[in-house]
Amino acid sequence: MDNEKYLKGTTTVGVVCTDGIVLASEQRATMGNFIASKTAKKVYQIDDLVGMTTAGSVGDAQQLVRLISVESKLYKMRRNESMTIKGITTLMSNLLSANRYYPMMVQLLIGGMDKNGPSIYSLDPLGGSIEETKISATGSGSPMAYGVLEDHYREDMTVEEGLDLAVRAIHNSMKRDSASGENVDAVVITKETFTRLDPGAIKAKRALFN
Repeated sequence: MDNEKYLKGTTTVGVVCTDGIVLASEQRATMGNFIASKTAKKVYQIDDLVGMTTAGSVGDAQQLVRLISVESKLYKMRRNESMTIKGITTLMSNLLSANRYYPMMVQLLIGGMDKNGPSIYSLDPLGGSIEETKISATGSGSPMAYGVLEDHYREDMTVEEGLDLAVRAIHNSMKRDSASGENVDAVVITKETFTRLDPGAIKAKRALFN
């Protein structure tokens, strides 16, 4: 039996900005009351300019990351262009829906840049998807994260401002949610780059919110 199937987290956040997308999460994975990992990866790159955050079962999430990454690469090889964010979300929704009788216990955010601009979608374990036009949060710490996001979000935010907001939201959720903790992982996606932030830079940002 794969123990990773039963590792759980999380708080993840997505922020839609004028010039891109910010995705962030903390890095604690739990098994009940036991902290199983302090460096769990929950923000994945699934295409050149597309990322996905995962909350819930680590094993289920990793399986979905592998599947959707392969499918997006095959699409690009066949069509000579990247799949849109909506297309990737629809494919993921179909994968989750096909397993509805043995659901994968995950909450996902898929976001990035394509020919239509920046966008983020949230998905539930049964494949239901919603386009999030401004902000989104998933996982056990999401109520605390939403408090920060809704209070400070502006529609004219740049990715630098969105990054500060995402880190602040994760930082505050970690203070109150026992399943969320340790470090913050964040990526910034623009029309040209997918950038994972240096841990030292994120630590410096967190120090401002203490």
